[in-house]
Formats: sequence, C-alpha cells, structure tokens
Amino acid sequence: PMLNELNALESRIAQVVALCHELRADNDLLREQLAVVEADKQSLTVRMGAACARLEQLADQLPEAKA
Repeated sequence: PMLNELNALESRIAQVVALCHELRADNDLLREQLAVVEADKQSLTVRMGAACARLEQLADQLPEAKA
C-alpha cells in the first residue's frame, strides 16, 4: 500500500513536471509571437502617421470650394 502510494505520487509529480515544461514552452512561444505583433503594430503606426500627413498635404493642395 505504501509503495503504491509512493508510485502514484511519483507519477503525479512527473505529470506536473511535464505540464510545467509544456507551459514554459508555450509561454516562450507566446512571448515571441507578442514581440512580432508589437513590432508590426509599431510599423503600422508609423505608416499610418505618414499616410495621414500625406493626406493632409494633399488636402491642403485642393482648391477651396466656392458656394
């Protein structure tokens, strides 16, 4: 009985350790994905700012509407 309990405990500890390793790997992957997404967001923010500036420049070149 005691040996069976120890074997069961050993098995559960091994499962917890395996889960911990799996979660750590998932976490590393998610951190990498987040870094990529943040870089993309920064790039898009810069591009959007440039596009807005260009649109404002073009709008300033339009002739004034006369009523």
